[in-house]
Amino acid sequence: MLSRIKQSLKKPKVMILMAILFALVLWFALCLPRQLFSSPTSFVIDDDAGQLLGASIATDGQWRFPYNGDVPEKFSKCIIAFEDKRFNSHGGFDPLAFGRAIKQNIKAKRVTSGGSTLTMQVIRLSTHHNRTVWNKLGEIFMALRLEVTYSKSEIMALYASNAPFGSNVIGLDAASWRYFGRGPDKLSWGEMAALAVLPNSPSLVHPGKNRQILLKKRNQLLDKLYHRGTIDSTTAALAKFEPVPEKPMPLPQMAPHLLQRFKADFHDHKTPFTRLKTTLKSNLQGQVTDILEKHHQVLKANEINNIAAVVLDVETGATLAYAGNIAHREDPEMESDVDVVNAPRSPGSTLKPLLYASMLHDGLILPNSLIPDVPTQIAGYHPENFDLGYDGAVPASNALSRSLNVPAVKMLQQYKYERFYDKLKKIGITTLKQPADHYGLSLILGGGENTLWELTGAYADMARVLNHYNKTANYDPEDYHAPVYALSPKEKPTAEKNGLLDAGSIFYTLQAMEEVMRPGEEMLWQQFSSTQRIAWKTGTSFGFRDGWAIGITPKYVVGVWVGNTDGEGRPGLTGIHTAAPVLFDIFRLLPSAREWFDVPTGEMVKINVCKESGYRAGPNCKHAVEQLVPKSGLKAPVCPWHKLVHLSADQKFQVTGNCTSPDNIVNRAWFVLPPSMEYYYKTKNYQYRTLPPFAPGCEQAEANPMELIYPKDGAKIYVPLEADGKRGRLICNAAHRQSGVKIFWHLDDKYIGESSAYHQMALNPSPGKHKLTLVDANGNTLQINFEVLDKNK
Repeated sequence: MLSRIKQSLKKPKVMILMAILFALVLWFALCLPRQLFSSPTSFVIDDDAGQLLGASIATDGQWRFPYNGDVPEKFSKCIIAFEDKRFNSHGGFDPLAFGRAIKQNIKAKRVTSGGSTLTMQVIRLSTHHNRTVWNKLGEIFMALRLEVTYSKSEIMALYASNAPFGSNVIGLDAASWRYFGRGPDKLSWGEMAALAVLPNSPSLVHPGKNRQILLKKRNQLLDKLYHRGTIDSTTAALAKFEPVPEKPMPLPQMAPHLLQRFKADFHDHKTPFTRLKTTLKSNLQGQVTDILEKHHQVLKANEINNIAAVVLDVETGATLAYAGNIAHREDPEMESDVDVVNAPRSPGSTLKPLLYASMLHDGLILPNSLIPDVPTQIAGYHPENFDLGYDGAVPASNALSRSLNVPAVKMLQQYKYERFYDKLKKIGITTLKQPADHYGLSLILGGGENTLWELTGAYADMARVLNHYNKTANYDPEDYHAPVYALSPKEKPTAEKNGLLDAGSIFYTLQAMEEVMRPGEEMLWQQFSSTQRIAWKTGTSFGFRDGWAIGITPKYVVGVWVGNTDGEGRPGLTGIHTAAPVLFDIFRLLPSAREWFDVPTGEMVKINVCKESGYRAGPNCKHAVEQLVPKSGLKAPVCPWHKLVHLSADQKFQVTGNCTSPDNIVNRAWFVLPPSMEYYYKTKNYQYRTLPPFAPGCEQAEANPMELIYPKDGAKIYVPLEADGKRGRLICNAAHRQSGVKIFWHLDDKYIGESSAYHQMALNPSPGKHKLTLVDANGNTLQINFEVLDKNK
């Protein structure tokens, strides 16, 4: 028997038949492409609850949303009742429906029905075949193959995502939003029935005579649903009263700039899909947009056209609101399509908190260490405070809360700009494209370029590090990361004992930032227990081109930018006047709480701090107070400005052992600032006591009591021309420790005048190198060299 079968298999006809059979089986196995649908899809973003925020049309001009595997039950029941009532029982091909279609076509003498199942329609939609007999046979086999590979729910999802719904609308999701302005899960039976009949006759959606045909087909489907027991008679009757869709509606555009960013990230291969569930909260997004629009109405009167804001969740860095600009596309001058959240701009003073925290972290200062605030010129760089005034010396925390420029530059000079540049890179700032030397000390005053996205993220990093340290007493390097607009699985935290910035330094930084006076409130907010505690910082770029405000609470960070996208500066365009009011309006939308960051006691130590200078108390500091400071404060320098002075018995004069008996000398510790600092400091601090003068006949044993505030030795100065075309004057400033003493001024060894109370002298030097010599009444001499630049060279 076996040998007879073997012989029959060797016959040519059988072999050919076997080969054909094998080819058919192989074709059946491989007839489906790996990817059924490859047409371009729209870019779609949803909020955190899955509601549509915005979408853009696909590159082929179709509104085609990406595949959605969740098909509403209403649609499944409607389309099955209308198109394929045995969908759940057949294997891809329905002989009864196919036979009925052939009978109808013969009777009508034309093709009136194809008898295609939903599975076959999925195949036709994916292959775009013409309706021929051979193509129909191919569809049948491919539909059978599809049923082997896919579940019924997956086949239904493929159909719902790719069926035509009239005009340039493809797929149920796009159709639901285009025709009813809602997602398909929110549609009624009448609305869903109207959509279910469209793929069969997509042209019915156009206005005109087709309205009645569409209405009739919709109602017939509702009757079918009633007779099948899917809906009751009341539901069917009420659904028939619902209108059928008119013309397509515009899709929501609640976050157009985030959609634009999402498309860019997709093209940069940062995200693999064209639909994304974002972290945005649509209610908050709408409220933030409304606030920006309200403020824009006022700002545009001053020709300030653009405004942007982001709201971040501290714990995750998730973006809760993303308003990249105002939305006035009807006015091209507004340039509202520009996403300013991600645009590099001059950050003004917004990097100062990071420098303050870095200096605390490295033990270079304590929270209230005095920082020089005097006219300064460093290698031709001449920073000035916003109010053009000087305090002589100011506590570091106060310099931060008041956003003083000169102390910030002095701090960066001490910290080294190269070191701060590297720190910013480690924190996650990527926009500094030039080497550190390109920015120099101007880096701290907005000489670089940063984005609202990264700056707001850096502030959120600080809050996150502090929150996590207070929970775990450890640091996680992953706490420093850019903001995100879509959540991904959280990695297991890595515990380290030392962080990029320690919790104590961050705590004192936020504490200083909380002391900033809010616009229009003059500290009154502190009297209301329900008012939210906020640490915040403003920034204004050179030329009044950018206004910034960023605020921090334990749960949220809000960042605001105001300006013109073309970089045009405007008078009054400052962070405090333009961006800060927006910041606090947005914070009022967020859950208000008086809770604040816990004190990170594990990173704090108690040390004696000099009350006058804010440095570690030394042996000559008589007014030491015990203070909690970051542990790094143990490395901070001892107060450099307390020294032991020798006074006469009545303490009215300084004396030396050369002119007074040691028995008549009184030794006292004295707080003494350098002359230039003292000159300004004593005018703002009435409790400061200058040193008594030396007694007559006593040799002066101290260093030069004079200091030239401006210009400094080696300075290169440009003296501008006045309105009348004549060269302007150079105003020189000096300080003398002994009040009332005369200073005699000499330019290039020629006497030019004297000063006594206020040591200022107006000079009119010619271009070139010069020597300035100062001699006081006691014979002390001070000499510096400077150069006046020639504009024509």
